[in-house]
Amino acid sequence: MQFHVVIPARFGSERLPAKPLAKLAGKPLIQHVYERAAESGAASVAVATDDERILEACRAFDADALLTAATHQSGTDRVAEVADVCGWSEEEIVVNLQGDEPAMPPVLIAQAAQALADAGSAGIATLATPITARPEFEDPNAVKVVCDRQGRALYFSRSPIPFERGPAVSSGQDRPQGLRHIGLYAYRVATLRTLTQAPPCALELAERLEQLRALWLGIEIAVAIVDPAPPAGVDTPADLARVERLLASRAVT
Repeated sequence: MQFHVVIPARFGSERLPAKPLAKLAGKPLIQHVYERAAESGAASVAVATDDERILEACRAFDADALLTAATHQSGTDRVAEVADVCGWSEEEIVVNLQGDEPAMPPVLIAQAAQALADAGSAGIATLATPITARPEFEDPNAVKVVCDRQGRALYFSRSPIPFERGPAVSSGQDRPQGLRHIGLYAYRVATLRTLTQAPPCALELAERLEQLRALWLGIEIAVAIVDPAPPAGVDTPADLARVERLLASRAVT
């Protein structure tokens, strides 16, 4: 199976300005993300950015990088532009790895791509992990997903889903499992183009979840379950310090 990885990297960030260039263990954060992608077995890896400073930083460590349109509203739009520039065919698989995931295990990047390759009619594949604590289930920053019996997404929400009305489920049935969505996506290029050419839908705008546009359009999303969950990404200076400690501990072991 062949797949590509595109890493959208935006310069602006309210909680951590110039986040892709923030130093992490002596390297810019975006270099760590690029290295994780390169270790996944991808046929190609590219950074898609809106800023010349990120472009220059990527070229300094010999990464493939493209300056994409400043008008893009999302990382998905940047990935779609790269797919068009590179001339990838409609059936090729491209993984969208967010530019703030320096500790994403490369095996999960490959797993998302493989999940899509195995998914038949699905146009997108993503990952989820079991929720084990009630506070996480109720946290609106932890996006939840429910799936059908074939592992296709039925809905994503910031609310606790599935909602259990009453103390227990019906006799003879398994208790429904809460799943937290992991924001790593694999797309078929044709699906990526369909998705980015469509306007946002009401569900997407209400929940602030772009993947709901795909469901609204009737695009199937395959969901692979992973356990344990990957380390969280970087949104704040505290996250940067946490990931630096994690990388240091891995270097020691």
